[in-house]
Amino acid sequence: MTIKWLYEEEVSAIKMFGRQGASAPLAQCIHASRLIGASKTLVVHGGGNTSVKTTTRDVLGREVNTIYIKASGHDLAGINIDGFTALDLDKLKELEGLNRLSDDHMLAVFNQAKLDFRSPSPSVETLMHVFLPAPYIFHTHANSVLAVTNQPNGKTQAAKVFGPNVIVLPYAMSGFELAKKAAIAARKYPDVSALVVIKHGVFTFGISAKEAYGNMIRVVNFAKASVKRSRKRVFVGRSQPFLPYSRQKLAPLLRGALISSTGETSGVILEFRTNQLIRKFLDGKDLTRYANTGPVTPDHVIWTKPKPLILPSEFDAITVRRAVEKFTVAYKRYFTKNNQRFGKTKTMREASPRVVLVPGQGLYGAGDTAENASMIADLAENWIEVITAAESIGKFSSISTRDMFDIEYWSPESAKLEVAISPPLKGRVALITGGGSGIGQATAQIFRDAGAEVVVLDVNANATRSVAEKLDGLGLVVDVTDAIAVGQAFKRVISSFGGLDIVVSNAGGAWQGEIGTVSESVLRKSFELNFFAHQTIAQNAVRVMRAQHSAGGSGGCILFNTSKQAVNPGKNFGPYGLPKAATLFLVRQYALDHGKHGIRTGGVNADRVRSGLLSDEMIAMRSKARKLSEDEYLRGNLLGREVTANDVAKAFLDLALSPSTTGAILTVDGGNIEAALR
Repeated sequence: MTIKWLYEEEVSAIKMFGRQGASAPLAQCIHASRLIGASKTLVVHGGGNTSVKTTTRDVLGREVNTIYIKASGHDLAGINIDGFTALDLDKLKELEGLNRLSDDHMLAVFNQAKLDFRSPSPSVETLMHVFLPAPYIFHTHANSVLAVTNQPNGKTQAAKVFGPNVIVLPYAMSGFELAKKAAIAARKYPDVSALVVIKHGVFTFGISAKEAYGNMIRVVNFAKASVKRSRKRVFVGRSQPFLPYSRQKLAPLLRGALISSTGETSGVILEFRTNQLIRKFLDGKDLTRYANTGPVTPDHVIWTKPKPLILPSEFDAITVRRAVEKFTVAYKRYFTKNNQRFGKTKTMREASPRVVLVPGQGLYGAGDTAENASMIADLAENWIEVITAAESIGKFSSISTRDMFDIEYWSPESAKLEVAISPPLKGRVALITGGGSGIGQATAQIFRDAGAEVVVLDVNANATRSVAEKLDGLGLVVDVTDAIAVGQAFKRVISSFGGLDIVVSNAGGAWQGEIGTVSESVLRKSFELNFFAHQTIAQNAVRVMRAQHSAGGSGGCILFNTSKQAVNPGKNFGPYGLPKAATLFLVRQYALDHGKHGIRTGGVNADRVRSGLLSDEMIAMRSKARKLSEDEYLRGNLLGREVTANDVAKAFLDLALSPSTTGAILTVDGGNIEAALR
């Protein structure tokens, strides 16, 4: 690695962060943090931490010795001033005189030492930064350093590679105990520039941010050079054919089994990764040994769990379900055994796997959101890179199972997983057709607000992109009357999320004409969009949902926009009402035929809703046909109120959240007895 510190960028950082209220020392620390965070071979997803010791003034104008340290969970790559917490350094230094300190007391003192009570929680490794004397201290989980230290003889190997200028400590849990050991070693060797903790990572020091950063790069390069010199062939094994089409078959099965293992309490999003390095790792004949050894650095275990699930490359629904069940049984056994040491005071989190390996294909990260699934997949790729390097120079070794449990259920680390009450559709995937405007857009928004990952299908490219970007969803430009394009869209959904839970088949168009004189082409066009497109969407959804159900999942929910015209036709509106009546029947038929597969259906019978379909021009025409003003036309219901797209969207959400309801039609029209249904 090259040292990327440039004077011009340092000056620019001091100015930029200075305008946000940062002192020059803090600005230099932020600049160094971003340089470190830019390399995924140093840190990934909130890993690592940085600090600077300086002085500030309190509200009374008194000078306070202060340490600014990265807040827990913040990512170094894009960190700003609000990603650091200012603490009273002298107050924290007093802790070094203690012989022991409980985790709860440590966290309590952190809160007491905050110079601003609103600041986020500081890193769990704060005391390491406090007890070590250097002004600047940076910590990473550098891949090359971990490759050297994650060996059966890691301490000996590290001492040999790094020499006398680097302190090497045996593994210990982050917190008070490790910080005390580091402080003792630093006093004994005051001229060292770095400290390596076996099977954890590296800390570097400096009187300036530039020096501490440069020391980090130099230590990492020592490790990289050692790995390169000692490298041997790794992962000798039988080559397996790579069958990309199998992913379309496997993902819904795996997702269904994972959702089943949670007791249907939450959804699961899958993120797939593959490349040459991953496949070589998976094809190794000793995969079971090195893949089940443990994490490459302790704090990853809270996201990835101690071990992955390894699936066979040949599979069916039963194989996948049994593999997940076997994993969850083993995890519960691991939890129960280790929880005994804590007087059974720990509460077990979900026992299902978070990393799934598929020889011949690749790996899956499984999370409760698309963002978390992607993060877990990133951590899994990083894990593979480190193990590959470690195996190339020796034999990969991790921390003990006991240590894995201690860090996985350590309260300061577990705090990263604590969130507010989960939204009802967290971990679920919802696809909305006609999602670029009107009712479809409102529905996409309300489902996203409820926690779902949203897929927006629309024929309008600009509208699709705009809505998808706003909702951080997947936008697919699709003509739903094109069966091939629809099929490809569903493949994209599986590739992106692993499966599908909810479909809102909403796209439609309003053709008019007197039924006895209207042209056949108009009628056929309307049926293509207002009936056959719904059938095409539903058929593709059923294929995915049946696969999920076959592996234990709940199947899914298919909802249709049926319209008031399906039961109470309007004059000269037959070309629109006839296919809508057929679509209403479709709701009931899918409920009848696929309830056994855990698939629910429903329809929303809406009327007179401003949208792309009921445009201003259409409103003018329909109100004139009924000899009403436009306002009278829109409010012509029992409640005397205009029905909005958001009202319809809420109805779709209500149906999606009703687990014991299927085949139902929910009327949203302000009250119209002629269009009322049972």
